[in-house]
Amino acid sequence: MQNLLLLHGALGTSRDLTAIGEALEQRGIRIHHFLFPGHGEKEAPGAFHIEQFTLALEQYIVQNNLTGTDVFGYSMGGYVALALAARQTEIFRRIITLGTKFNWSTASVEKETKQLNPEIIVQKVPAFARQLALKHGANWPDLLHKTADLMRDISSRQYLDDLTLKKIAQPVLIGLADKDQMVSLDETVHVVNTLPKAFMYMLPCTKHPVETVNAGLLGQIILDFVTDEKMK
Repeated sequence: MQNLLLLHGALGTSRDLTAIGEALEQRGIRIHHFLFPGHGEKEAPGAFHIEQFTLALEQYIVQNNLTGTDVFGYSMGGYVALALAARQTEIFRRIITLGTKFNWSTASVEKETKQLNPEIIVQKVPAFARQLALKHGANWPDLLHKTADLMRDISSRQYLDDLTLKKIAQPVLIGLADKDQMVSLDETVHVVNTLPKAFMYMLPCTKHPVETVNAGLLGQIILDFVTDEKMK
């Protein structure tokens, strides 16, 4: 039975990908969920940066004998998977992403971090504040501040510049939702054209939030990619 590791996005938890995991389990794939440090009830030791996330993910993979597994990463999860693949070339067999943002320019960071103000969220989007509290407990405002710092660090360090992307030799399937207002088609196509062996798919009638994803459709796309024997 093939293994598939699921990686959630920023401000999310592994539970966000439950429906996708169940759709794939019904198709005979063994699913593994990873929870990033600082999310859910998992504490964040030390810095809250991509380097720490890739290290934590690598440790999980080694400890669970998953080297060479396939991986699906939603949003930040896809970014971390690609960053780890560039450093440890044999750790994944195939990589699938969805809604991963690659253009972290100063303007992009300013736009995204403005939406991570806890006080404004409580006042203007109380339902989202309650959702964050259910996922991450009372420390959710701190998680928002750390995520804003994470975005600034990505912009400063550019972990996935073109030279880094060209180091990723395994097949990669890059996904984008057709109504995603956070990730552009241009930045997605650029990465597809830069990776040595990359392909792209687009989900119809879907926004950036993972809750809008048709789990059955995405599950079939992932299944087709990881079971394609011609994909070497």
